Amino acid sequence: MSGDNPETETGQPSIGQAALFGLCPNCGARSLFDGLAEFASKCSKCGLDFSKFNVGDGPAGFLTLIIGAFIVGLALWLEVSLSPPFWVHALIWIPLTMMCVFGGLRAAKAALLFSEYSQNAGEGTIKK
Repeated sequence: MSGDNPETETGQPSIGQAALFGLCPNCGARSLFDGLAEFASKCSKCGLDFSKFNVGDGPAGFLTLIIGAFIVGLALWLEVSLSPPFWVHALIWIPLTMMCVFGGLRAAKAALLFSEYSQNAGEGTIKK
């Protein structure tokens, strides 16, 4: 039964580790991403083909809404409590929003790919 859990197998990272560090779900190498939030075509260490997993754009919309609500709440709180000039809001919230969205997007996409890998899911095929 311990072979069914990828978190306990040698070489395979946990879903949290894979999401935070962009680790390959098969071997644990830091080869999942080729860009800021773009998957590499395959793992440079073990050769796992990442293109067969369909993560899609679902995490982008979901994360943007959640992070947007959080940032707007914080900005409103800051405005009501301290009333800083507009440039202070721009200086704080624009970079923070970008960091949260891109960092969250990387983590969410990596977690979804890891989940697909651990459940042996992938693109559906029609058998003839």
